[in-house]
Amino acid sequence: MITWIKKHITISNLPNILIFLGLTWYILTNLIIPNLNVIYTTFVSAEGDLTLTAVNKLLSSPRAMRSMRNSVVLAISLAVTVNIVGIFIVLVTEYFDIKGSKILRLGFMTTLIYGGVVLVSGYKFIYGPDGYVNKVLLSIFPNMNAEWFIGYWAVVYVMTFAITSNHMMFLTNAIRNIDFQTVEAAKSMGASQWTILRRVVLPVLLPTILAVTILVMVIGLNATSAPLIVGGTGFQTISPMILSFSRMPTARDLAALLSLFLGLVTVILLTVMIQIEKKGNYISVSKVKTKIVKQKIDNKVSNIVIHALSYLLFLIYILPVILITLFSFTDSKSIATRTLTIDSFTLQNYIDLFNTARSYRPILVSAVYSVLASIGVVIIVLIAVRIIHKYKNLWASIMEYALLIPWMLPSTMIAIGFVITYDSPKLYMFNKVLSGTLIILFLAYVVIKIPFTLRMTKAAFFSIDFALEDAARNLGASGFYTFMRVLLPIILPSIMAVLALNINSLLTNFDLSVFLYHPIYQPLGVYIRSLTDMQNADNIVLTFVYAVIVMILSALTLFFVNRPKGEKIMREF
Repeated sequence: MITWIKKHITISNLPNILIFLGLTWYILTNLIIPNLNVIYTTFVSAEGDLTLTAVNKLLSSPRAMRSMRNSVVLAISLAVTVNIVGIFIVLVTEYFDIKGSKILRLGFMTTLIYGGVVLVSGYKFIYGPDGYVNKVLLSIFPNMNAEWFIGYWAVVYVMTFAITSNHMMFLTNAIRNIDFQTVEAAKSMGASQWTILRRVVLPVLLPTILAVTILVMVIGLNATSAPLIVGGTGFQTISPMILSFSRMPTARDLAALLSLFLGLVTVILLTVMIQIEKKGNYISVSKVKTKIVKQKIDNKVSNIVIHALSYLLFLIYILPVILITLFSFTDSKSIATRTLTIDSFTLQNYIDLFNTARSYRPILVSAVYSVLASIGVVIIVLIAVRIIHKYKNLWASIMEYALLIPWMLPSTMIAIGFVITYDSPKLYMFNKVLSGTLIILFLAYVVIKIPFTLRMTKAAFFSIDFALEDAARNLGASGFYTFMRVLLPIILPSIMAVLALNINSLLTNFDLSVFLYHPIYQPLGVYIRSLTDMQNADNIVLTFVYAVIVMILSALTLFFVNRPKGEKIMREF
């Protein structure tokens, strides 16, 4: 043994061994053990015997069974409504010649700069029982139900317009890659516009549409913010139920089982999506593709109807952004009465935000968490990608697949895994209790961002001409020096774009934060959710100020990653 150690462990390879051990420890303690512990907690009793007690409790719980049914119903409903709206808005901005399509596109892309709990809170203010739109509708239809925006239809309405951003990103790129010569060929054979759309264009887009549909269904299954805020007591889905059960020590096995069910369905859906992507076939009949040319709608009635629907949808998308921004500059009285006047406009809301510790603290907490977690995940992924590219052995392959585990699991299952695993001292975590501490949310943030960061960093890393590395090695440069001074500067723009996107997405995270946050240090997403529970004017004003700040930061991030050096990252994202 001593001879083997002396032979294989030397001063020169000691850093590599330490990196190997560090990554192995991280993967086991953060990615594998917590998720396996969810399964163990669900099916193994305290005495160590196999048990189906949790399954029996679940089957006998009307609330739990109803939440499972609601999640499935929501996922299927969104697969229909989001596709209808998403395909329509992509066609009117990219395929049909619609007047003002550039303005329409800006409106349809507003969900890229705000989402989650911020978006749902805005919709509740506008369409809720005391909402601005509701007030206008009641003046026209005095006998209508003022509480129509609660329950299943409210959740479907909010999420339909919230997640068409996937279509605007993925389907837009797909339609731009269509070979226009196929459309011209169909025209020369006498096919009508609608026949060409149905028989030529949509079949080419079908693989992308199916993949986006799977993503939409996954989002619907994992929905947390919308059911919590506008679902009411009559329409609660799995994630809110997991949150409720996880806070009761006697029901944690139910929370674990529900998260396991959610994880299993998510894995099945994502596996289907991967198979669809593998079988996807984008057909081109010519060697040189011709750029798509927007098609004028010949039928006048159809042209008017499509224009009208386009601008109606534009209004639905842009109205929350406009009203949130305007009301963020008004006083509490205007918020309470849902009225806008010139006299009510003020900058005091923003001044108060940055002058009051209670108000700016959630932003500061989220900013610190987001920045530190984003830097942490970039460091881990850079080391991992370097190993994956350099060694290409069994360990590298296992490590890559292990790092992609969070991509296949819902954030609720990841959160439950951390809660039930680290609520007691563990030797492999230095005998520290992590539940209820500041560190556990940081670790979870890093975990959920690993798959995206790995995918983007690997794409950037493998585009490097590694003849540069050979040249540096021939000149006597060490591996570390070559990486830091030759390779890293080349991929740095892409890394910075990924870093910015990660910070942006974590800033208002709610679905994971609500399970793991420290009570004294509430992150922004959780704090905004608490404000929606107390619908007084001051809380609504504060919510809107937060929303405007988030939208500005998100818009700046998208501008950054859309610059020439970040275009590839944005396309992948």
